[in-house]
Amino acid sequence: MAKTFKASKLQILTKIILPANISTFINSLKVNIGLSLVGVISGEFLVSKAGLGYLIVYGGQVFKLDLVMTSVIILGILAGIMYSIVVLLEKCILNSKKFR
Repeated sequence: MAKTFKASKLQILTKIILPANISTFINSLKVNIGLSLVGVISGEFLVSKAGLGYLIVYGGQVFKLDLVMTSVIILGILAGIMYSIVVLLEKCILNSKKFR
């Protein structure tokens, strides 16, 4: 229909495609928050000399469960905060008049 009214490709993208897919983008972002932390920690497991991944590996090697659990709890809190930020962003975007 937009092509019938001679809309440009940019207009089709900004007026139809992006607003229709904004919820998909935000849901993908929610899922990928956890996956990004897994990637960072996996990298720290392998080659790092500092960081939460290093503390988890080191704590496991010297049998210090407090280091391991503290690092995991910090990761959980960080993931929760990042998820909350995305939820707030979603509310702001979806409640704006532009996407209604």
